[in-house]
Amino acid sequence: MTFLRTALSWNFVLVTALCASITAQIIKVLLNLITFRRFIAERMWGAGGMPSSHSATVCAMVVATGRFCGVSSPEFAIAAVLSIIVMYDAMGVRYETGEQAKLLNRLFTEWMDQGAASFPFLRDKKLKEMVGHTPIEVLTGAILGVILGFVMPMPLV
Repeated sequence: MTFLRTALSWNFVLVTALCASITAQIIKVLLNLITFRRFIAERMWGAGGMPSSHSATVCAMVVATGRFCGVSSPEFAIAAVLSIIVMYDAMGVRYETGEQAKLLNRLFTEWMDQGAASFPFLRDKKLKEMVGHTPIEVLTGAILGVILGFVMPMPLV
């Protein structure tokens, strides 16, 4: 606990946001262990999935900024606007990118099955499909971030 207090006094907002991100990634790994009954290493750092580590990170940052700088501070306003943009992007553009990747992977597989053997370097090519989030994944990440933002102990300044 002493290490955490020292880190928080170094930069409370940054450490709180990083803790939320790491916590969300650990939860993703555990949920994948439960769901698929196997360890998926990519879930430790990969984008997409439940809960959204992007949402957890920015929401923890907003709450920590509000607690540390005050909710009427310019820092809080910047953090709030940034968090809205990040969560909107995770549900919108990045989610649609994943949906497009699914379709393109299906089309590519069919194309390869129809005799595109003259392109062996393309045989195992696959676009990453899990890059965005559903609204529930974003909401869950946001709730996690808000909770962590409030439970992290304030540094003694």
